[in-house]
Amino acid sequence: MKKIAIVLCLLALLFQNKTIAQPKSEFVDTITSNIGKPHPLITSYVRVHFLYGSRPLAKFKFIEPTWFGGKMGGHVGIEIDSDKILNFVHRGSFHLITSKQNKHSCYILSSPSKFNSILGGDCKKVKTLTILIPVEQEQVQKLDSLSKAYLTESPYDYAFLGMRCGAASYDVLAQLGIVTKYSHKKTSLKIFYPKILRRQLLQKAEENGWQMIRQEGSKHRVWESD
Repeated sequence: MKKIAIVLCLLALLFQNKTIAQPKSEFVDTITSNIGKPHPLITSYVRVHFLYGSRPLAKFKFIEPTWFGGKMGGHVGIEIDSDKILNFVHRGSFHLITSKQNKHSCYILSSPSKFNSILGGDCKKVKTLTILIPVEQEQVQKLDSLSKAYLTESPYDYAFLGMRCGAASYDVLAQLGIVTKYSHKKTSLKIFYPKILRRQLLQKAEENGWQMIRQEGSKHRVWESD
């Protein structure tokens, strides 16, 4: 009887251990699955970088550089990979009106520090904003193929009355389905300078809860507002 009782106790303990172990195994599998398999739609983020326009304060105008466009200038680009910001710039002389035959433009890749100092300021003392936009895998692939094509050959000229950095960045975002798509001409008219695009994305960020990263600019300059 004693032996039977011992055997029954051992069986009971074994059964109890299996019962306890099963939920633990299911829990671990669920966690692994959630980490290993990303959300079926949102897989990454597109980071849009804005450099605010500015002018020197009167008492610092002899030591602070004057920027192209002043407070209505600034710059914008789209990060396509870690430390690689795709941005549209002019090459050669500056065109007033767009020329389809003689494009003075190119897309370039810049590190964050190069991007933030492109107008001549200290990259650590400029006012910036980065908006993180959640995107699907299809959009990531589209951005990759689009950036390769645009880096190889600019699709349009850089001109004062034409496509510039704000309109060009809008064009890329439109092709990803993030903003409404227009013709190049209409885009250049609607997005005349970066602040217009920034305001649109700020509104979307507020509505959708997108993350934003800000850096304050030097007190020696007057910075544009949102």
